Amino acid sequence: MENQRIILFFALSVVLLLLWQAWQNDYGSKPEPQPSTMASASTPATTPVMADLPQTPPQASSIAAAVGTTPSDTTVVTDSKRIRVLTDVLDLEIDTRGGDIRRVDLRNYPVAVNTPDKPFRLLQDQVKVLIAQSGLISSQGAPDHYALFTATQDAYQLSPDAKTLSVPLQWQGADGVVVTKTYVFHRNSYLVEMSQQIENHSAVAWQGNQYLQLQRSRPGDDEKSMFISTYTGGVIYSDQEKYEKVNFDDMAEKDLSRDIKSGWAAMIQHYFLSAWIPSAGDTYHYYSKAPDGHPFVLGMVSAPQTISAGDQYIYSSKFYVGPKDQERLGEVAEGLKLTVDYGMLTVISQPLFWLLTHINKLLGNWGWSIIVLTLIIKLAFYKLSEKSYKSMANMRKMTPKIAQIRERYSDDRQRMSHAMMELYKQEKINPLGGCLPILVQIPVFIALYWVLLESVELRQAPFIGWINDLSTKDPYYILPLLMGITMYIQQKLNPPPPDPIQAKVLMALPFVFTFFFAFFPSGLVLYWVANSVLSIAQQWMITRRVEKEAAAA
Repeated sequence: MENQRIILFFALSVVLLLLWQAWQNDYGSKPEPQPSTMASASTPATTPVMADLPQTPPQASSIAAAVGTTPSDTTVVTDSKRIRVLTDVLDLEIDTRGGDIRRVDLRNYPVAVNTPDKPFRLLQDQVKVLIAQSGLISSQGAPDHYALFTATQDAYQLSPDAKTLSVPLQWQGADGVVVTKTYVFHRNSYLVEMSQQIENHSAVAWQGNQYLQLQRSRPGDDEKSMFISTYTGGVIYSDQEKYEKVNFDDMAEKDLSRDIKSGWAAMIQHYFLSAWIPSAGDTYHYYSKAPDGHPFVLGMVSAPQTISAGDQYIYSSKFYVGPKDQERLGEVAEGLKLTVDYGMLTVISQPLFWLLTHINKLLGNWGWSIIVLTLIIKLAFYKLSEKSYKSMANMRKMTPKIAQIRERYSDDRQRMSHAMMELYKQEKINPLGGCLPILVQIPVFIALYWVLLESVELRQAPFIGWINDLSTKDPYYILPLLMGITMYIQQKLNPPPPDPIQAKVLMALPFVFTFFFAFFPSGLVLYWVANSVLSIAQQWMITRRVEKEAAAA
């Protein structure tokens, strides 16, 4: 019993330590990030800052080394306008300067349950910068994200009977090179197809590179949760390294520089992501930048492409901007589902998520689905739990004898340990018998924790009554109070520890955890409450059975 208490105390202490580390990571002392400044579309800058332009990759060194640092005639900044694009799921703006997506609102994802008409803004270029940029770089002239494009319309809308919507923009160089950048939007899709068609009407061959990049400012304190820590930052994917995080500290310390074939780059945050996906099979040079006073940059640049006079070439890419919906992500690109970050326990979390989604298809309520999934897990571990609770019940019967031994040998710990081992041997009790079943279940519980924390499907999902969003805290703190009560009952099912200090610490844990879990998403607290109630019922039945068997003997 003592060993089990130690393990339980250690496990709970680890949870508290992780919470404290999350707090320190988010709110501890850090160097102040450089302020983000982005030129407004309506206010032209007289001297454009080129620090956010990519350098050409090493294999393209034949192109002028000045590319990416010195503005060409294509980067003269003039007045631009915003083109509004409206689909059934996206409301966005494209700036004719650079032809880039500067704002994206997700129409089916409100900011909060009580503001259904205010969509979540994923991309924006004011204050909290996150924008998607693309362009071409060439010593012979090419449109980068400072160049001015022209458009035939000021607004585009996906009509009710259409499946796709095309938004073309055009740039024309002085030497006869024409670039048409086209965005293609699809109904009920967050995946945007982007192409850059280069027509070389000049008298000489044209050579240049395509680049795709994301700019993001470091998240502020108001974008972080007090007790829930999820990753916000850059991610790249390759066949060799698979899923790899590139956080802001990494970018500030050292620029990324790597050639990757059939990869992608993304900026991710809780529930949502934006990602550039080049054509499959193409090799791009991936890079990061941390320009002083400007947002962080994560992107990729292609190998040089030569286009003969009178010829043309088309770069094709994809841009995903939306929720971390695993079903959608699996159809977009290999490895993109990994942005739903379950950590080291992904191999366990993925099957749990699959089971949870199938339960929800039957029940139509994520709250009840969590309870049913918890019940299934308890049934799967029933035999292990039964062994643990039997061991605890047998130890409970020995409490009076153990207390006598402790009192008799209070001044001699060696003789006390020897006497207790003799007692265990005489009663055929393994003091560690209940520990292994508990340890085996811990990874499953942690994996389920991450499933409930990371799944966008639970965002703003209602349960019953007062709980209208399982991804936010219980507004009336009813579930945290129930959790504290169940923890207290579980303690009462076991005899108090002989050590007074340990008894006080264990007695305080329900209150400590009630406080911490008051700020946790209600879906997580619901899982904990359901698991605790089922554990209490199982432990009570097994304890009563053991006591009856002992009385009959």
